[in-house]
Order: sequence, then C-alpha cells, then structure tokens
Amino acid sequence: MASFEFLSVRSLPFCFHPLLRSREKLMDVEHGDHERQGTVWTATAHIVAALIGSGVLALAWSVAQLGWVVGPLVLLGFSCITYYTSLLLANCYRFPDPITGTINRAYIDAVRSYLGPKHVFFCGCAQYVNLWGTLVGYTITASTSMIAVKRANCFHRNGHSARCDASGNTFMVVFGLFQLVLSQFPSLENITWLSVVAVATSFCYSIIGLGLCGGKWASHGDLRGTLGGTTTAAPSEKAFNVLLALGNVAFAYTFADVLIEIQDTLKSPPPENKSMKRATFSGIGLTTVFYLLLGCIGYAAFGNDAPGNILTGFGFYEPFWLVDIANICVVVHLIGAYQVYAQPIFARFEDYLAFHWPDNKFIHRTYSVRLPVKEVGSWSFTLSKLVLRTIFIMFTTLVAMLLPFFNAVLGLIGALGFWPLAVYFPLGMHMAQERIKRGAPKWFLLQGLSFFCLLISIAASIGSVADIVHNLKEAAPFQTSY
Repeated sequence: MASFEFLSVRSLPFCFHPLLRSREKLMDVEHGDHERQGTVWTATAHIVAALIGSGVLALAWSVAQLGWVVGPLVLLGFSCITYYTSLLLANCYRFPDPITGTINRAYIDAVRSYLGPKHVFFCGCAQYVNLWGTLVGYTITASTSMIAVKRANCFHRNGHSARCDASGNTFMVVFGLFQLVLSQFPSLENITWLSVVAVATSFCYSIIGLGLCGGKWASHGDLRGTLGGTTTAAPSEKAFNVLLALGNVAFAYTFADVLIEIQDTLKSPPPENKSMKRATFSGIGLTTVFYLLLGCIGYAAFGNDAPGNILTGFGFYEPFWLVDIANICVVVHLIGAYQVYAQPIFARFEDYLAFHWPDNKFIHRTYSVRLPVKEVGSWSFTLSKLVLRTIFIMFTTLVAMLLPFFNAVLGLIGALGFWPLAVYFPLGMHMAQERIKRGAPKWFLLQGLSFFCLLISIAASIGSVADIVHNLKEAAPFQTSY
C-alpha cells in the first residue's frame, strides 16, 4: 500500500478526522465548498498509487509459500473481492441515493450515514489501528532498506561471502529521529510535493524489483518453484507460512479506506459512482497484472528460495548500484508515507485534547523560535505538539525495534485491516442502502462472503502472530542484526 495521493497530502489527514468533520458544516460540492475536476484517468492513477507500495516487495515470497497453483489464484481472488466491494463502496459516496443524495466526503462519514453512530467507533478503531500498524511496518521496512544499501556496498567491495552484518536498531533510531523532525513542521499535510515524490519513488522501486527478477529468471532460464510451494520440515510451519502469505497479499490490496476520498476528486456529471466504477476496474486491473507479473516472475526466478523482501533478501548482488537505487527509493517513499499516515493520528488526538481542555496552556499556548534561515523565518509550536508527537514516534520506533519482522508485521497489518475496512463495512452499507432484508437470498450470500473473508483475516492474523512469536524466540530484544 502506497501513500495515497497525487491529491494533496492534506486530504488524507482531514478525511481520517471524524471529530473535526462532525463539527464542520459539510456542504455539497455543487454549492461551492470545493472544486472537483478529476476524471476516470486521474482516479485510476490515484487507485494505482494507493495500491502499489511496500507490499509488492513480499509478493514473490507469498507466491512461493502458496505454489504455482494457489499463488496466482490467491492474487486473483483478493483482486476480485476488492473489486466487488469497491463497486459497492462507490455507491455509498452519496446518501441515500448513489446519484442524487448528500455527499459523504470520507469513509467514516459514509459509515455514519448508512450504519449509524454505533458503527463509527468500530470503524475509527479499525482505521487508526491500521494507520498506526502501518507506521510500525514502515519503520521496519525503511530500516531494512537502509541496511541493504550498506550491505550491498560491503558485498561489492569484499565479495559475496564476506561478513557484512549490520544492526537494524541503529537505522530504526535514525529513521525515527528523522520523523521526529518532520512531525514538528507546521502544515506538513499541505506539502503536495511530498506525496508526489513518495508515489514516484514507489513506482521506481517496484519497477526495478520487477526488472531484477526478470533479469535473474532470464539468467538461468528455468521455471523454478513447485505446484505446492515451499516445503518445510514441520507441517505446522508450512501452514503458518501459508496463512502469513495471505496476510501479505491482503496488505498489498488495501485501499478501501481511501476510495471515498479518491471519489471526492471526480467532477460531475457524469455521476461520480459511474466514473469511480470505471476507474476501479482499470486501477485494480492494472495493479493485479503488475502483482501477478512480480509475484510469478519473482517465484520463477528464485523458486522456493524467494526472499521475504526481494530488495533486501540479497537474491541480487549485482548490479549493486541498481539495488542501492531501489532501496533508497524505498526509504524516500516511506519518509513521506510515514507522515501521511501519522498526521491523521496526530490531528485526531490533538483535536480531542483541544476540545476537552480549551483553556489549558500546555495544549494551546504557542511558542516561537527564530531560525537562522531567513526564508524559513520562525518555527511556531505548542508544548503538547512537541511532547506528545515525540512520545508517539518514540513508542512506534520502540515497537518496531521489538518486532523487526518484515513479513510478519505486514501480514498482521493486512489481516487486521482487510475484513473490517474492505469487506464488512462496504457490504453492510450496501445492504442498508438497498434495504436488503434479513433472511433474503442476497442477504445470505453477502453474509457468507463477509464470513468467508473474516475467516481469512483471522487465519492470516494467526499465521502472522505465530511467525512473530517464532522469531521472538530466536531474536534477543534490541539485538537484531542482518
């Protein structure tokens, strides 16, 4: 999942901000609150940008766990489920009628309109847990990419058999400190170029990864791998790896929680839901083709030895400079993406404090520090922003240092976010919109789909947690090295 926007980075923090939005007077766009000029093609670009991100790095490993038969089918299956629920969600942009009703600007607004306030709390929890978990995953991924750059240069100088160990904790701390500084910048959510750079770099490392896998496959010419995937000594380990692979694929297909925000960029006429459905078909279709290419070519290249992260598992030693460029792109992407995901958490918590303690100086008093750079001027901050954001990023970095397991953490994030955000709420809103009665044939079909996806999420969560527990037994806290 990438940082979401060619849209302004601001739209994500605001759209995930239910308390602010509930106190704002939400006007229909036809009445002039903001201008929408998006088309099917721009929405398609937003969807592809939202989907393609660090999750692609684990696809070759995921296909390797599932094999040549089940692996591609799982990728196609998640694609079909995501596409179907996205079509239903596109109809929920307006309430109660999908063409003439009142606009819902954000996912949580649609949940409030169709399902009522009781579901808003559950939706908020699912979204914010998913956001925070993604920050942990990004910290782990960025540090492993920084380590890979250092090790790639070491192997190039000293040979592939050289000991080029590096500590992951050092790089996590460096990444965390960088985020501490960025989090204090005023109005960072308005810096559009940050999102543009993040999207560009995500495409760059994804394409480089595909090219490297293709080159390795061409170098030996064999179609490696087996129909059943990897074989391990213990059947239980194989089962847990299969479940973990499902979580990794679910993470790669996560974008439902920003679909409404993407749809809010579309001009009308034609009706937004019709344009969004066309964009969804194109965006998910293109992404699925890319995922199949990367997952299958990566598996063909490495076989059952496919690394968990194709850019850091050192399936490639040369050209080392190209591997370096790809990993640097990963780090640059995640620097921007981290703030895109962190800003809504900051905004939600800080608004809560400001609303409940309107006269507290710790929360509201602004301090200014004059900076030596004239173009920047002065830096303004509140103590609450300085202290609380620092504590939050330190805690997130600490958790990443305790659980520095790329595939397991990505799988857990994907598993926790897939069912509630991509399936449960879209199906529930569709049934409320269409007034599908309990006990009707379609009700049973939709409930069956929801239950099936719930089982997938539970199973993937079990596989991810089992892998985390297994790795914790072998790794001492704060002493992880690569």
